[in-house]
Amino acid sequence: MPKTVLVTGASRGIGAACAEIFAENGYNVIINYNNSEEKAEALAKKTGGLAYKCDVSDPSAVGKMVEDIIEKYGKIDVLVNNAGISVTGVFDLVPDEDAKRLFDINVFGTLNCSKKVLPYMLKRKYGKIINISSMWGQTGASCEVHYSAAKAAVIGFTKALAKEVGASGINVNCVAPGMIMTDMTSCYTDEEINDIKEEIPLGRCGDPRDIAETVFFLASGGSSFITGQVIGVNGGMVI
Repeated sequence: MPKTVLVTGASRGIGAACAEIFAENGYNVIINYNNSEEKAEALAKKTGGLAYKCDVSDPSAVGKMVEDIIEKYGKIDVLVNNAGISVTGVFDLVPDEDAKRLFDINVFGTLNCSKKVLPYMLKRKYGKIINISSMWGQTGASCEVHYSAAKAAVIGFTKALAKEVGASGINVNCVAPGMIMTDMTSCYTDEEINDIKEEIPLGRCGDPRDIAETVFFLASGGSSFITGQVIGVNGGMVI
């Protein structure tokens, strides 16, 4: 019986790459999205997955999404908490509503999805939860204070939950991407990208597939003795 994975924020970028690699390996793939319906539906057609609209910051909506997945597929083997947004700017000038929305999605979205999926994993004594943080959650970034704080919270959540549910056969891990070429990094100029590359020991920016490969490994049997860990996929930019 195929395994089932729910990938949040999966209509593009890292989330889309994760959906693709799981589909390539025979999983039932649920492509969660909130705004990018056209891209989500196109990806669902490409992968044979199911596009599902849900704002992960809404606990009730997340509960309904999880219930619908369980009704259709009977289980959720893997949860990839990828949904996230970025806010940049000088800390004290960032509007409060922007900061709140960032935490609602990046932090509470991760908590909401994990909370609603966990009972089904606990019942089976099996499950893999993989959270997407950022290297800025590890080190902090000037003019990305709110984003850094939110991604640091995801790291703390990962470590704490791993300790809490490990005895129930559930692995909880975190991937901390470095400079990955996605829509979120499209604001950088070519000159800025080249400057960043000079700071990366491997000499290049990452591709969403680089993150997806690591996520898939953490979902596989090969990671059965790995939990509570933060895996940096950053080309050596943060060591």
